[in-house]
Amino acid sequence: MPRVKRGTIRARKRTKLLKHTKGYLWGRKNRVKVAKEAILHAGVNAMQDRRKKKAVARGGWHIVINAAVREYGMSYSKFMGALKKSGVTLNRKVLAELAQKYPKVFEAVVQKVK
Repeated sequence: MPRVKRGTIRARKRTKLLKHTKGYLWGRKNRVKVAKEAILHAGVNAMQDRRKKKAVARGGWHIVINAAVREYGMSYSKFMGALKKSGVTLNRKVLAELAQKYPKVFEAVVQKVK
């Protein structure tokens, strides 16, 4: 029976897999079976953290808006309630940016809501 050397496709598959695990600790960076599982778990965590990132950003906007509105004698919740009643459709991201970069414009929004 002739000798068979394993094909280049399999080797390429392995190198591609191990390229993804560069920087991982212990055997997770160079043992194929363990590396495969490490990549799967990393993918799950990455997915969850992409979702979490949005929640953290929103929390930051709340803090910025609350701090800015306190200067005008309102609380965050009262401000948001008044904002809805007055029909202003600015989202929290925009409001936080206005509060930080354009305080005069933010003051105008607060005066309109009061």
